[in-house]
Amino acid sequence: MSIGVVTDPIADLLTRIRNGLGARHGEVRVPHSRVKARIAEILMSEGYLEEVEVIAAPIQSEIRIRLKYTNNREPVIKGIKRVSKPGLRVYAGRQDLPRVQGGLGIAIVSTSRGLMTDREARRQQVGGEVMCEVW
Repeated sequence: MSIGVVTDPIADLLTRIRNGLGARHGEVRVPHSRVKARIAEILMSEGYLEEVEVIAAPIQSEIRIRLKYTNNREPVIKGIKRVSKPGLRVYAGRQDLPRVQGGLGIAIVSTSRGLMTDREARRQQVGGEVMCEVW
């Protein structure tokens, strides 16, 4: 399936996850990029996704994301929101990193040491661009 040019690939990733959960799909596939793969890996390590797998292809590799649900088929992710956008970048210093839902959710931050959760960024005492929030 080919679509036009995506101006914000990270928002596209988050939207596909959100739509997949809303439709109760078992998995979603997104075009591969290192940033999107890292965001998906962070979500998996934090318990929001079941599995993340990169499917290599000669032209455009894909990321296959298995969505996670509770025992009574409720999505584990209650909300997922893009914070920093191409038209409006949002940066936070190490003291100003957001606490999502009072610490119940996570923010994914792009730092000089790579993508990490807000908790990890606080631990390493670095700030950066707040990519998205998940709760």
